[in-house]
Amino acid sequence: MSSEPSPARPEAPPRARRPRRAFDRDAALAVALREFWTYGYESTSVSSLTKAMGINPPSLYAAFGDKRQLFSEAVELYSRTYGSVSLEGPDARTALARALKHIAADYTDPSHPPGCLVITAATNGGPGSEDVKSELRAMREATKALFAARVQADIDAGLLPDDTDAEGLAVFYAAVVQGMNQQACDGVGREALERVADVAMAAFPEPAGL
Repeated sequence: MSSEPSPARPEAPPRARRPRRAFDRDAALAVALREFWTYGYESTSVSSLTKAMGINPPSLYAAFGDKRQLFSEAVELYSRTYGSVSLEGPDARTALARALKHIAADYTDPSHPPGCLVITAATNGGPGSEDVKSELRAMREATKALFAARVQADIDAGLLPDDTDAEGLAVFYAAVVQGMNQQACDGVGREALERVADVAMAAFPEPAGL
């Protein structure tokens, strides 16, 4: 037997590390919005979010902080896109009628979940989601205040009678919007919701002097 040492094996070249795959933060946020819109805040888990977004939990926490912060970003995205309602028009009646018709179309648009995220996302939330409820409630109250301000502007301009109840009308039309939301979530179509809008506008006061 030979006692000569066997030749040393050449060292294998170091394996190149695979670059960490980055993800599109905006696209991930859009996916998270749809998850919250479809299932609500409390029923949407971090596990279901990361699965839908195609990332792992550490990536979610690094990019968005936590589920609560991610939800607030999703609500902000919703407000900038789907959830914006204009009250522009020559008078409050026209502005509200246009807004309700827009809502009828938006709440039933098949390209996204039905209804309104701001109305439905915390409907069934427990004690642990009180801050979420408060955030969404404040947004709904802000919309109601816009309704009231639009009506009050017409009262101040003499377009509506002085005894018109701006606050009462705002509450009424906010209730109509919330009802349209539930109907859309129940599968009612755009045409039916547009009829709801027409009936609701029949309750609007007649112009001053008529």
